[in-house]
This record gives sequence, structure tokens and C-alpha cells, in this order.
Amino acid sequence: MSKRGLFNRVNLALDEWKGHWRLFQATRQIAGKARPKPGKPTVAFFIASTRLSHMSLNAAFAYLSACGLQVAGMPVVYFGCQGGMSRCVLGTDKDQPQRLPPCKECTAESQRLFAHAPTLWFTYQEDKRLAQLLENRSVQEMSQFTYILDSPSNEIIPLGELTLPSLRWALRRHHLLDDESTRFLFRQYILSAWHVANEFRNFLDKAEPDVVVVFNGILYPEATARWIARRRGLRVITQEVGFQPFSAFFSDGDATAYPIEIPEEFELNPEQNARLDGYLEQRFQGKFSMAGIRFWPEMRGLDEAFNQRAAKFRQIVPVFSNVIYDTSQVHANSVFPHMFAWLDLVKEIAQVHPETLFVIRAHPDELRPGKESRESVPEWVDKIGIAGWPNVIFVNATEYLSSYELIQRSKFVMVYNSSIGLEAALMGKAVICGGNARYTAYPTVFFPESPSAYRELAEQYLNAEKLIELPAEFIRQARRFMYYQLYRASLPFGEFLEPDALPGYVRLKRFRWDSLAPEYFQTVKVLSEGIEHSQPFLLQED
Repeated sequence: MSKRGLFNRVNLALDEWKGHWRLFQATRQIAGKARPKPGKPTVAFFIASTRLSHMSLNAAFAYLSACGLQVAGMPVVYFGCQGGMSRCVLGTDKDQPQRLPPCKECTAESQRLFAHAPTLWFTYQEDKRLAQLLENRSVQEMSQFTYILDSPSNEIIPLGELTLPSLRWALRRHHLLDDESTRFLFRQYILSAWHVANEFRNFLDKAEPDVVVVFNGILYPEATARWIARRRGLRVITQEVGFQPFSAFFSDGDATAYPIEIPEEFELNPEQNARLDGYLEQRFQGKFSMAGIRFWPEMRGLDEAFNQRAAKFRQIVPVFSNVIYDTSQVHANSVFPHMFAWLDLVKEIAQVHPETLFVIRAHPDELRPGKESRESVPEWVDKIGIAGWPNVIFVNATEYLSSYELIQRSKFVMVYNSSIGLEAALMGKAVICGGNARYTAYPTVFFPESPSAYRELAEQYLNAEKLIELPAEFIRQARRFMYYQLYRASLPFGEFLEPDALPGYVRLKRFRWDSLAPEYFQTVKVLSEGIEHSQPFLLQED
């Protein structure tokens, strides 16, 4: 090993030791000094899908939330996985599904994270009868598989439906192959979900929580726990990464859909408008990150070659795709069965409009190292040969062409459910959305109710002689939604976190245990009031 390699390894080891020491110190103080207060609700946390052996953002959010609620006087209890699933989502090797997950390292991290509160651990035991029932089933059959809970009500639990999004996420594709490798992994997920369901019922019997908090509610361990808890009439809160650095979003609904309720009377004042404009200025230069990842290391404008080609056409229409396996697609696929069905319609529209330059842009997250999509837009483009059409330009995920300059030059914009749709509306451009997005609940974009209505509206705009004027109400609503998303619904945790040496991970800063108290830390104040008094999980204005 070279001296540089040895130096880097030593630095990583020191960073890891520092992170573990700070976690130990914070945990010891919380466990020793935080005391439950009479009458406070008991809160259960279950986070099996946020990390393995290092602290991710979502794991840190759950840890700090649980500690903060404990400091606020609420009893906290964990439902902890100790090798409790045959195959978990993050522990799946998509190339070798038979490979066992790294349970030893994951359990060690869990024991560090959960040491401040009581934890009921569960381990895995296969249900032999269920395994036999699943043995010869196809992927399609397993996606619709249900099973009867052993309870007085004999409820039917939709195990196939609960696990299917996780299978797509783990294998990085929407259309699953019906091969033995996929069938094996699907069986293991269903068997594990069934085990989680039974163990979580036992956990609820023993812990008797009033509220359950889970990560996103889509990946199968948390989806199963949420299903069980709701059948008991318990309140379930889901959590996801927020839209500011080191921030989280909490919801009684589906956190991955980011439902935000904005009072109709809310209007941005001059200071709020200036604050939003400052953010957008940075955003339009590519200076932002999501979930600790910066997608745009650089951003280049439209060059002379593009301008010369574009000059041959009557108009420009950018087309922005998404990541096909992303958990947001569970909510997005309401008009089209999936994103590629929407892209197929876009292809048909482009085919009959040679006067229009269509610029199809792959999502920057589609080729992120370690999360590369196995069913991607570049593959779709190659398969149908659309990149060779005179009126189509394809921009791959690794090409840092400015989407915002494209939008400025466009007649209107087509998106599936990407954030760029909301940003295009903020820039005053008409947007036709193909998938259900977090912002389609408000009049910000055009969201046709069927594929035929989508085609009809696109044809109308393509054939229009003048530039499409966006209703002023759309811009108003887009600004309201963006402001709430950034400054009200994104709860900050940056006071206690800093980036880890490993990209995408975090570690704790040094802090006093009582700095998590609601009177000092606004995020814990919002969470405690939201849990105890059913207040919305929104920051108050300064």
C-alpha cells in the first residue's frame, strides 16, 4: 500500500473513531439525564432501511428526533433488527441476491444508535409453510400475494404489494425479470415482511406505544410495520429527507409524496420573496444538494453547436424524466402505468412534429455511482433510436447542461414528476406533468387526467402560434409551495450534524444533551407539539 493510501486509511479510521466517540458521549448523557414526564405519549421508532454500518442522514434524523423527544419528556422505545430479515433492502446485493446481508456490522451500529432508549430486538425465523406456498410462484403471482394474519379478525395482509416497491428499488428497475434470481429475492422479501409483521405485533403488545415513527413507509420493513400499526388504530408518522441541507420532512401521510398543507390566506411578504429569490438564484446555478449528494459539480450553458441546431426549428420543448425505481414513483404512476409509458407517448408526439426540437434529459441521479439504474432512459433512447432523429437531442445524466437555460428557451416544458417542473413554473413556463408530483396538488402545472388528454394538450400547445402564457395563479401557487417546502416543512438538524469522510454519510458534532430540549431546538419543539398536540410538522416564522 502506498503512503497516500495508508494515510487515507488512517484518516478514515480516525474519523470513524471520532464519530463513534461523539455518539457514545451524546447517548450516555441522554440515557443518564433525560427522564419521562407523566402523561406524555410513548413513541416507538423503527428504522431498518436507512443505513447499514455508517450513519446516514435519515438514520441521524431518527436518532436526534428520538433523543430530542426523550429530552422533552416522552418515553421512547425502539423496535430493533438483529438479523431479523432473511434479506433486507440495503443489505441486498443486486448482482448476488443469495449473498447474506452484513447483519453483524449493522447490528453493531444499531446498538450504538439505540443505546439511549429501551430496544426490543427481533431475529429471523423462516415460516416453513409460507416458504412452501411461495416456492413455485412467478414474479407476477408474488406481486399479488396475500396471506391471512393469525388474529381474531383474520385480516388479509398484502405481502406482495408491501414488498414490490422494495424489490424494484433494490434491483434498480421497474419491469422485473421473471428469472430465478428475482424470484428468490422476492420470496425472501415476502418471508421477511411476514416475519416483521408478526414480530411487530408482539412489539406493540409489549411496548404499547401511542405513536409509531418510521422511515418513508415505502420500503418493506417500515411499510409492513406501518400497515400493522394502522390496523391497530395507531398514529404512524413517516420521515424523509427535506429540501434543505441536513433537514428532514415528517408527515402523518406518505412522506415520499411530501404532502404539504398551505393555508389559503398565506402570501409571501417582501422579506420572504427576497429569501426565496436568493435560494432560486443559487439553485439555477446548480449550487444545491439533496440527501447529502451534490448532483451538479459544474453546469454549462447552451453552446454554439446547440444554438445553430436549435435555429433550424420553430420551437424547443425540453422533456425531463425521473428515476424509474425511485420510491416517489409509487405515487407518480397514477395517469401512466410507469414513466416509460409516458416517454413512449412523448416519442409519438415528437414523431409527428418535425418542426419542434425535443430535448430529452435524463435525471442526474440515474447514473449515480452505486445506484445506477438498470432500466434507464439512455437504454430506452438506444432501443428506439430516438437520439438519431433530426428533431431530438438526448442529454445524458452525466452531461451537466443547464436545464434552466433550456427552460428559458422553451415554448413549454414536459416533465414526469421531477422537481424541475415546479422550478419551470417559477420561471413562468407552462409545464405539462405526466406523473403525480408533490406540487400537482396545487395549481402550479397542467396535469391531464389521462394519456389521451395529455396528448391533446401537448398538441394544442405545439400548434399554438404564440408562446404559452402561464396563469398568474400558477406562479403564485408555485412560489407559495416552494417557500413552504423549503422554509416551513424542512426541519433543520444541521446544528448537530456534519459531513462524514465517507460521501453521503454524516456524523454528530459535539453538543450538550440539553441543547436538544424543545426550548432550545426548534425542530424538537415542532416534533413534540406535533406528536403530543397534533400540530402540523411545520416551522414557525422567525
